[in-house]
Amino acid sequence: MPTIRLENVSKHYGPTKAADRLSLEIMDGEYLCILGPTGAGKTTLLRILSGLTLPDSGKVFFDGADRTRAEPEERGASMLSQTYSLFPALTVSENILFGPAIRGMGEKDKDDTLNSMLDLVRLTERSDAYPKELSGGMMQRTALARALASGCDTLLLDEPLRALDARLRISLRYEIRDLAKSLGLTTIHVTHDQDEALVMADRIAIIRHGTILQVGTPNDVFDHPNSPFVANFVGQCNFFRGKVLSSGSITQVQCADGRSIEAGPSELKAGEEAVVAVKLGNTELTKEAKGYFSGTVERTLFEGKYIHVDVNVKDVGTISAKLPSWRLSKLAIGDQVDVRWNAARANVFPMPEGGLEQELKVE
Repeated sequence: MPTIRLENVSKHYGPTKAADRLSLEIMDGEYLCILGPTGAGKTTLLRILSGLTLPDSGKVFFDGADRTRAEPEERGASMLSQTYSLFPALTVSENILFGPAIRGMGEKDKDDTLNSMLDLVRLTERSDAYPKELSGGMMQRTALARALASGCDTLLLDEPLRALDARLRISLRYEIRDLAKSLGLTTIHVTHDQDEALVMADRIAIIRHGTILQVGTPNDVFDHPNSPFVANFVGQCNFFRGKVLSSGSITQVQCADGRSIEAGPSELKAGEEAVVAVKLGNTELTKEAKGYFSGTVERTLFEGKYIHVDVNVKDVGTISAKLPSWRLSKLAIGDQVDVRWNAARANVFPMPEGGLEQELKVE
């Protein structure tokens, strides 16, 4: 299976930078998720990899060979687009078997492939239906099965689960990854769903404004983000501004009101403007006076396994926490609580050049 490399790839549509000197390497057999907000350049990246869009500059390599200008069929890649692109005159089965038929696959192998694909996407009973007779989710599953059955070396998935109901989406997360791994495919999966990326990826590449911000394992990008934007996009955060008092294995930051808070290690210098980011899931609430802040519970939202709690802190604003749902009976609107966290689970960053609000803005 191929190793894929993009070197300084750029693609502009007028003033919009869909890819901005983008460099990325996808390893042989890797399942890589491209994660970013709408308009970040995710689909453009896939289209450049597939050969459907030519970059303005830069190069694309498959196994060390320059394929920047190669035709799509010369790349051994199959792309599942957001528009599905099913053949309207072909049934579900015929759409799935289009690739195997073109390759001259034997009848028994075609039957085995069809049965496994229909079973994977839960469409066995609709195998003779035409696209116009299917729901949006069924069409998406048909397109997914066709891509998987194509015999490609590289699988390019553009939001492959977005039209599916929640239960099926969760089930297919594991099955698609397992199937791609069992077939040894190099897979690039575009999504804006952080949970999907965290569950499915070997590595995640965070993209914004056509630029890769960070690449790492799910644990890396979740626990060790390299910017406030990544910290907030891959798991919501509470943010606190201040000036560094001291740094090292623990960083102490003094907020505008004079109180001192702590975060993880950094090399920031004393006096530098800094931002402390604490994931909602790492934010603790206690009724004992042992926290960094004290406030009043103003809202609780039941989310199944967790509850979302908003605490109003005078002169600070709202601080949120995500707690196990059994805590719901222990908290009530109006309760006085302290907010704290384990310093090692908080990240600290230099203040972004354009300010925190601009850094966190999602277009």
